[in-house]
Amino acid sequence: MGGTETPESRAALPVGVFDSGVGGLSVLRDIRALLPHESLTYVADAGCVPYGGRPAAMIRERSEALVRFFRELPVKAVVVACNTATAAAAPALRARWPELPIIAMEPAVKPAVAVSRTGIIGVLATEGTLASDRFSGLVSQYAGSVRVLTQPCPGLVERVEQGDTESPLLDRLLRSYLQPLLDAGVDTLILGCTHYPFLRHRIQALAGPALHLIETGPAVARQLQRRLDRAGLLAPAAADRNIAFFTTGEPEALQTFLQRQWPEATGAVGRLDFSNEQAQQ
Repeated sequence: MGGTETPESRAALPVGVFDSGVGGLSVLRDIRALLPHESLTYVADAGCVPYGGRPAAMIRERSEALVRFFRELPVKAVVVACNTATAAAAPALRARWPELPIIAMEPAVKPAVAVSRTGIIGVLATEGTLASDRFSGLVSQYAGSVRVLTQPCPGLVERVEQGDTESPLLDRLLRSYLQPLLDAGVDTLILGCTHYPFLRHRIQALAGPALHLIETGPAVARQLQRRLDRAGLLAPAAADRNIAFFTTGEPEALQTFLQRQWPEATGAVGRLDFSNEQAQQ
């Protein structure tokens, strides 16, 4: 960010939000609900979706390329709306751009432990998130005597990316992931991927109303609010707000998803192209 910017002009800048695809829109929705006056710029890195299962070094390269894009706009803060990208890239992003508020995700182990009645909680997440040191650290720090059962969910991100949030195929996939957890006595379930809140209604319908579902998006929105407030960067109530959308995939796919899940979002989706050379700069 340029040295000639005033605090007022910086506060008027948008917040950048990115994910491997459409999943981060669930976080964007929570940010919009809590901070309705903020302008937002969202990037779906659909050209590389899903991040889960990809090498950590590649995810870091993509994440750095996306933050460079945001800085060129510029933005006043960045939200890494992806648990896998958080595990692979958040420390490197913060080390490289210490002056930029970077808010990231983490599976909500602490709140899940606090509300569990049976002392058994479950985590639905990608393989990359569950295998990360960050997730292991959260379990070690907060689980105590509570059992934490993990369930990698290959295929769920792809179903959401295709707009499938209620098909028989999706239900069969969800049942295969949920049933072992339910049989083990799980009463609290962490949705450890930002794509999964779009499946919340099906998960609840299949598991029953007694299962407590926990998302991370609202906590991320609150952390963003705290960081902006601390830095004097909250947009004034009278600010002109807007939301811009970009994708490294096909703009029509993101536009279709927005029309179905977020009909109030208007405007064309921009196309970004990060070549391998760009991503490795």
